[in-house]
Amino acid sequence: MMELLILVVFPLAMFFAAASDLLTMTIPNKVSLILIFGFVILSWFIGMDIQAFAWHWALAGIVLVCGFGFFAAGWMGGGDVKLAAATSLWLGWEFTLPYLAIAGFMGGILTILIMIARSKELPLSLYKIKWISRLHAKNEGVPYGIALGPAAVLVYQDTPWMQYVFNSVGS
Repeated sequence: MMELLILVVFPLAMFFAAASDLLTMTIPNKVSLILIFGFVILSWFIGMDIQAFAWHWALAGIVLVCGFGFFAAGWMGGGDVKLAAATSLWLGWEFTLPYLAIAGFMGGILTILIMIARSKELPLSLYKIKWISRLHAKNEGVPYGIALGPAAVLVYQDTPWMQYVFNSVGS
């Protein structure tokens, strides 16, 4: 049962965050809370030692503090920052930097594509679709959760969480 939760909780939270950011330009706090709660429960289940547990929290704190700097500068939204911190809690020191690099690359491409789309006139029929109209608005930010979610799932497949699942299934 816990193996199924390891397979489902993190990826579903990431895809929900990405979809929510695309459609509403917000990432609900409940996504980060689910990730935090899931980490606490599942890390205990897999037998993560207290030192590793503490280091994961230290990293999440560092990502949160740095992220709030980005938020204050207007480079990231608050939901993006909280999601990145909660994600780093799961990924740990070994996988957070690759995650952030992939998310940065994907986010850069996303930003360029949105800027190009915003420079073009949107067909009138699409203005009636609220999320498309909001995404196209020049005064709106970039829904960075669209990059953060998939980047996390790409990195997650190599983490100790998945190794635990594969070892449990194999035995």
